[in-house]
Amino acid sequence: MNKFSRRQFIITAGAATAGSLLAHGCSSGSTNTADGGGSASPVANVSTAANAPKVETTSAKLGFIALTDSAPLIVALEKGIFAKYGMTDVKVEKQASWPVTRDNLVLGSAGGGIDGAHILSPMPYLMALGTITQGKPVPMYILARLNLNGQGISVANAYKEMKVGTDSAPLKEAFSKAKASGKDLKAAMTFPGGTHDLWMRYWLAAGGVNPDSDISVVPVPPPQMVANMKVGNMEAFCVGEPWNGQLVNQKQGYSAIVTGELWNDHPEKAFAMRADWVDKNPNAAKAMLMAVQEAQQWCEKAENKEEMVDIISKQKWFKVPAKDIIERSKGNIDYGDGRTVQDYQYKMKFWADNASYPYKSHDLWFLTENIRWGTLPADTDTKKIIDQVNREDLWKEAAKALGVPDAEIPKSTSRGVEKFFDGVTFDPENPQAYLKSLKIKKA
Repeated sequence: MNKFSRRQFIITAGAATAGSLLAHGCSSGSTNTADGGGSASPVANVSTAANAPKVETTSAKLGFIALTDSAPLIVALEKGIFAKYGMTDVKVEKQASWPVTRDNLVLGSAGGGIDGAHILSPMPYLMALGTITQGKPVPMYILARLNLNGQGISVANAYKEMKVGTDSAPLKEAFSKAKASGKDLKAAMTFPGGTHDLWMRYWLAAGGVNPDSDISVVPVPPPQMVANMKVGNMEAFCVGEPWNGQLVNQKQGYSAIVTGELWNDHPEKAFAMRADWVDKNPNAAKAMLMAVQEAQQWCEKAENKEEMVDIISKQKWFKVPAKDIIERSKGNIDYGDGRTVQDYQYKMKFWADNASYPYKSHDLWFLTENIRWGTLPADTDTKKIIDQVNREDLWKEAAKALGVPDAEIPKSTSRGVEKFFDGVTFDPENPQAYLKSLKIKKA
């Protein structure tokens, strides 16, 4: 990545959009504890469930970013589900960015940070390997996947007439002309090596656009995406909702794709915790996981979408108008370029189709893509680190204790061969063949 471009971008964006960011509830501090989450509203008559484990501690501190896929953690707190399983002192605190989430996980609650988080699925691996923690590994566990689908790649109005969709190829010539005129081109994502980085890179590369030479791919906190697009700081961005929907509602750009179109039912965020916290408090971790699974089931139901959005849109959580969240939560997509769909098959899923189960095969794809783009070395022992970080065994224990039917508990840690929109396939039994098939890559 061009370090000068990235630094210049962040400084310019911050100066140009400060007023707008305040209007959209973005925090520039480390953790927003004033109005950015914390304790739940009082829940009357919450009694401990009969199947609740005998917990070693009743408290835990979790982080979240203002993205719709954090809803299960917020709902578990607000509706008293954590308390139902004996975790009566859980705090859920807004983080200003993914780097802040990482830093607070490094600290842990004992050091003033957090014990776990709503997090980009590759991040616990990059922390456990020391890749994003200054070379010092921070052992992490992925306990559940929080959702499938539900992200978007949005493009500036300057390219609206091109109506770019799944095929990003038309942008190659447009970017080439813009660069020739001296324009510094940027595509934003939320964290290097994270899901949004990988979706953006895959989409660009599939159309012949090299994300390392034709455009600079730079990190921007999710709540700052729309404001930066508004002042012309980027050509495109990849982020979760509600920010793509808000961009369209404010007529500042359009969605090229929702990410389920890139890879149907792709894994997205994870519920992860520090390994030492889980190892010290195994029953409490199980209780937390049971609560999150129950909240995911609740969030999945169509009849609960309005209430879910009412909860997360509040000032202490997202501080975003409910209208910017609700439609895409229901699968009703207004792309902003004349295309609209209702109850789209690629909508965000919290529980359906094994959305919560952390398949090891999906983690292998994330690691393979990070090898593709040079974030991880080619000789990374992927099996070893996946077996260390992915705790699908704990997910199964919690699901069984919760009474999840056997039919909803996967029998295999692999979902099998995955197929992408461009016809490329990923066989978890042969990731090297996948890497070899890709034309644009660093590895």
